[in-house]
Amino acid sequence: MLATTPAHALRLRYVIPTRSWLHKLRCSSSAVPLAHLSASELSGGNNNTLKTNEENNSDGSEKKTAPYYPKRGQTVELVCESLGFKGKGICKVDGTGFVVMCDRALPGERFLGRVTRRKGSYAEVTKIKTLSPHRDLVEAPCEYASYCGGCKAQNLSYEAQLRAKEEQVHELITHVGRFSDNNPGLETVLKPIVPCDIQFNYRNKMEFSFGPQRWLPVEMLDEREDGPKSFALGLHAPGFFDKVLNVDKCLLQSEPANMVLAAVQDCWRDPQLGLSPYNARSHAGFLKHLMLRTGRNVETGSQELMVNFVTSSYKPELLKPLVDKVSSIPEVVSIMNNVNSSVGNTSVGEQEYTLYGKETIAEVLRGLTFQISANSFFQTNTHQAEVLYKLIEECAGLKGDGSEVVLDLFCGTGTIGLTLARRAKHVYGYEVVPQAITDAHKNAQINGIENATFIQGDLNKIGEDFGSNFPKPDIVISDPNRPGMHMKLIKFLLNLKSPRIIYVSCNPATCARDLDYLCHGVEEKNIKGCYKLMSVQPVDMFPHTPHIECVCLLELS
Repeated sequence: MLATTPAHALRLRYVIPTRSWLHKLRCSSSAVPLAHLSASELSGGNNNTLKTNEENNSDGSEKKTAPYYPKRGQTVELVCESLGFKGKGICKVDGTGFVVMCDRALPGERFLGRVTRRKGSYAEVTKIKTLSPHRDLVEAPCEYASYCGGCKAQNLSYEAQLRAKEEQVHELITHVGRFSDNNPGLETVLKPIVPCDIQFNYRNKMEFSFGPQRWLPVEMLDEREDGPKSFALGLHAPGFFDKVLNVDKCLLQSEPANMVLAAVQDCWRDPQLGLSPYNARSHAGFLKHLMLRTGRNVETGSQELMVNFVTSSYKPELLKPLVDKVSSIPEVVSIMNNVNSSVGNTSVGEQEYTLYGKETIAEVLRGLTFQISANSFFQTNTHQAEVLYKLIEECAGLKGDGSEVVLDLFCGTGTIGLTLARRAKHVYGYEVVPQAITDAHKNAQINGIENATFIQGDLNKIGEDFGSNFPKPDIVISDPNRPGMHMKLIKFLLNLKSPRIIYVSCNPATCARDLDYLCHGVEEKNIKGCYKLMSVQPVDMFPHTPHIECVCLLELS
């Protein structure tokens, strides 16, 4: 059954077993968003319809009304009862039990929605009009909040956002991870979420796209213009790879980054400059992306900016007016040009050129200095990364006598492993991206760390010989991407039997699944778990978005 919640309460609920959707999630090596599972799977029913309200016959016995099926294009009155994965509202058609999913619907909100798609026993709707708002409504400070998909929850109070994220993690650990909420020790394992002290201007990296025709909401279509005035520089409209919402200011990035964005917006449409936006459909045009990265001067602590123009070809003479204008901003110390001639939408170029200043900027994290290039991976929220990495260090519990070996899986540019290396005997890091391994070696060299080895390799394709080139670790750090860990790697860890595993996750659904495997095993594959879950610490890395980070500590049973 769908967990019912009072309309006034903010609860982020998942529909709890039967096991069909749990089985789908547990058996998948990739992420299965709960919001994308069918309502019949969510409700746990074996029937292919959801039942509507029950009524009484004249003799007092119950009779069942006919199942309710809204049609595509139909307008229905809805009540949002909870939030699902990726922040979608789980709603019911008023007066029935029919479940619909709606983007930007919040718990307690009553609204009108138009059915856009029906999938068996549930439907997806687009919100048309709010009839009565949710109780935690606040005014979104960003003028683009209603249309931009970057931070959907700006109109939800931050305290309510935290409650929803914490509830999401706890529900997933309990039901997907099979850690019973009847266990009296579970309340000490599931920790309260760590909030982010800075809710705006926290992103150190933003990527904006150029487009030939700015996307406009329906109510503004009469303002559409032709020619260069219609060109867009901003963020992709949700669900569209080829439509760009023009953005003059983003509240998530630093103020100097917004100064750069404003400077580019001020001049790039000038016909005399001869600059054309890239068209994702026709593959014509020059300007693809504007990437802005904010770092820090190691000596002064002041902000430094890298500006990266991603273009379809190398024509520095076309970029010179933009370079001259942007370089006049004091915080700008680096202007790069990544050339990406492919039709893909990536900002990583086949070639990279320095147009002004340095090739890298720096950032300081846990007392270490990291050099960041245009395409380096680095934690997007530096301030909260300090909090995250401190939690990881505390979970690691290194003795500090240099006797322990750390295995850092999915190590990226080595940031986590290097922060632990000062108290470890040796750190061994594995990562699939070659450039990240190169950066990890550079970061170790910059900080004078010699007890760290970084190896390029795909952890989803490990062979029988994996583990032969490093000693048995005392501590394993695993920080996989959203799909979580492959079953091959989980089997390796269960055979390795390291005393302690720290699982760092950006997807609580696949995190819960992998914790289930490590602690309870997989009966159908005759795999036995051998770990005990000691703590789960949610961390809010990205306020106003549905994303959640978790730090989980497991110890060998």
